[in-house]
Amino acid sequence: MKSFDDLLDEATRIHGHVCAGQVIGVRMCMLALSYLNIHDPKGTDRKKLYVFVEIDRCATDAIQTVTGCTLGKRSMKWVDHGVMAATFVNLDSREAVRVTALEESRELSKKYCSDVFDKYARQLEAYKVMPEEELFRVEAVEVQIPEEDLPGRPLKRVRCEKCLDWVQDKRDVEVEGKILCRSCAYGRYYTVRNE
Repeated sequence: MKSFDDLLDEATRIHGHVCAGQVIGVRMCMLALSYLNIHDPKGTDRKKLYVFVEIDRCATDAIQTVTGCTLGKRSMKWVDHGVMAATFVNLDSREAVRVTALEESRELSKKYCSDVFDKYARQLEAYKVMPEEELFRVEAVEVQIPEEDLPGRPLKRVRCEKCLDWVQDKRDVEVEGKILCRSCAYGRYYTVRNE
């Protein structure tokens, strides 16, 4: 695996700027991949890794950059919990580890960079050097990944009987005997404008 500095540079380039979230995401990955014995996540180990991210913030871009896992490859799943955490799964061994960034690390950053007065700059620099146990909580966990969520070709494609959109990967819903997409069954996040 590349060095921390090289991984941070790459994550920064992809994300667009360096920030504390990038540092957390890179270090989170390095820790989790070491635990799971995955050394080349974008190369020889690329089909072994699956990641659940629990927040849509800066660290997620770093996690995607370091691991090569993406929503499009179906090797990353976003679970909208609003927690700076990610669960990394070795699909071969079925081992999994959840890594959570500790809120206390924000205050602890003063211990490592007391001469930096801007709190964001201080956190950015401190997170680079803080011991892992002060920055993260690590838990060995078990994760059941449904077959329809795994990478690969769609298992099923059906057409919504109301809007006629095609629905893949068992995301369809049966309502009163009709096969519907989730938007028709539960409501849309958008409104169609009549022109």
